Amino acid sequence: MTQPSLNRSQQAEAAEDAGSNPSPNPTLGEVVARRFHRREILRGGLAGGLAGGLAGSLAGSLAVSAISATLVPRAVAAAESLPETFPFRELPAGADERHHVAEGHDAEVLIRWGDPVLPGAPPFDPHRQSAAAQAQQFGYNNDFLGFFPLPGSSDPAGHGLLVVNHEYTNEELMFPGLGRQDGKAAFAGMSRDLVEIEMAAHGGSVIEVKREDGRWRVVPNSAYARRITASTPIRLSGPAAGSPRLRTSADPEGTKVLGMLNNCAGGVTPWGTWLTCEENVNYYFQGRLPEGSAETRNHKRLGMPGNLYGWARFHERFDLGKEPNEPNRFGWVVEIDPFDPGSVPVKRTAMGRFKHEGAAGAMARDGRYVVFQGDDERFDYVYRFVTRDAVNKDDRSANRDLLDHGTLSVARFDADGRGTWLPIVFGQGPLTPENGFRDQADVLIETRRAADLLGATKMDRPEDVEANPKTGKVYVMLTNNVRRKADQVDAANPRPDNRFGHIVELSPEGGDFAADAFAWEVLVRCGDPSIAAVGATFSSATTKDGWFGMPDNCAVDGQGRLWVATDGNSPAKTGRADGIWAVETDGARRGTAKHFFQVPLGAEMCGPYFTPDDTTFFVAVQHPGEADEEDPNAAPATFENPTTRWPDFHPALPPRPAVVAITKRGGGKVGT
Repeated sequence: MTQPSLNRSQQAEAAEDAGSNPSPNPTLGEVVARRFHRREILRGGLAGGLAGGLAGSLAGSLAVSAISATLVPRAVAAAESLPETFPFRELPAGADERHHVAEGHDAEVLIRWGDPVLPGAPPFDPHRQSAAAQAQQFGYNNDFLGFFPLPGSSDPAGHGLLVVNHEYTNEELMFPGLGRQDGKAAFAGMSRDLVEIEMAAHGGSVIEVKREDGRWRVVPNSAYARRITASTPIRLSGPAAGSPRLRTSADPEGTKVLGMLNNCAGGVTPWGTWLTCEENVNYYFQGRLPEGSAETRNHKRLGMPGNLYGWARFHERFDLGKEPNEPNRFGWVVEIDPFDPGSVPVKRTAMGRFKHEGAAGAMARDGRYVVFQGDDERFDYVYRFVTRDAVNKDDRSANRDLLDHGTLSVARFDADGRGTWLPIVFGQGPLTPENGFRDQADVLIETRRAADLLGATKMDRPEDVEANPKTGKVYVMLTNNVRRKADQVDAANPRPDNRFGHIVELSPEGGDFAADAFAWEVLVRCGDPSIAAVGATFSSATTKDGWFGMPDNCAVDGQGRLWVATDGNSPAKTGRADGIWAVETDGARRGTAKHFFQVPLGAEMCGPYFTPDDTTFFVAVQHPGEADEEDPNAAPATFENPTTRWPDFHPALPPRPAVVAITKRGGGKVGT
């Protein structure tokens, strides 16, 4: 059977797998391999990991058998004797065309692709789409979600603004009769009208939502409603603004750019703004740079041109040969005021340029704001930005440009379980003219190369990075790394071809998120713990439904509990769909995971975010209906033949990405 071409999300996965990091810096796997996690031996879940990791030298040995026979039962008994942090009844793992939530909870679709956002938006009609309509309607592939209570509301946790990223588009699921559109298909079916619809479906939405009689709804004709697209005027600010490398024929000043692209995860600031992060911006560019271009090395490090969209055929700014500086205007963190629909979004260049997965933050002890960021590509890095000035809690407007001034750093993980944040500052260490940097603007435009030179630790595709203000810990989601080689395997890092990823926990020195030093250890290595060769290290209290692979986004609720969303599970890969898992981080249950929510076939789990009182959990269901085309028995999904009709279950409608509101039946906190 001929292997079908990859779907859009799998094309993205393949591009991320390619890796563009040429530095000799050690990978996290190599560092973990030099550090033996004694704490994990004392956890019940390590027996399977040890058995898999020592397969070559200790397979069947009495030492491993003894650990399995003694430590595992003790760990399970200890865990079962303690009250659970997550007392809900676990959801069985599986896969079908619907969504499912743990018993005692309700999960209702709040808004879908094509639903009205702006006043006067036309009804959704997939057979009569237009860019003008899409610019007023909810966009495609919703990812990050953030909730802002409305000032003065009688129920701040039940009435607010929901902000939503729209990451990318799947033409084969959006447009009737079109099929796959990519470089392999030479974008043969794309027209200017379809490209304009795609551009309008990117970006983000601001919607007003309200809970009435226990159910959430979108407030129609809201004065706060807003759509941001790939064509919305955006201001560039910070050290790179105005750099010659950001200037184009349309913007000779280098301070204004049209649109934001591939917005994945994000964050919410204490002063009430939305941080939305540009990730795989290379996908949108085509063509070749002029011979001898000064941007050749820079663009190669970021994977330019990605050639996954045909926009350059109709918009010259996406053609590298015609606008070689245009890519430098993407790959930033964008700050948006959701309370002012007339405000201009701002790309904050001080926070660096790379494939941002998220920008979740926490307060430092001295009042400064600390933002953690992952660079979502295999063998790339974890970053942190600390503002120069403290947050002004009394005057929101005083924080307007707070993110333009501060220090961006990259993480180095040492073999002894310690780590250091390395400042990315022009003139310090190798970040000098001798290495091609003329100023801080150059350092930030080429953040990845600067981090290479500083000796940052190569990570296994860093995704979301979230701080837990309750415990002072930081959690790094590492989705996978199928490029890990067999010669990196030993007892502490038992997995070449790491398909299931893991989660790393950071403990900042003195409990201060702004501290330059931290301790670190692996919280869990993911995958099926019943298969010794996988080397998973979930607690032995984790059930057959509780383990997962490919951690992606995450959320920490108001009680300090960790919730993990996944991307990449499927019946063919793990026997289950993606979803939400609750993960214990402390005590005898540390490393125990429980299944809470399941997405429909073909979908990815995104955007987990709680209301301030933890009574509602908003989640985003992205690209439902895609086929797992890495499965040789799967046929490509199309508008007419998706893997699911969720959430409409109507043959004339395609499956639609949507936001789901999860509440506890009868009231109370979710997951209790």
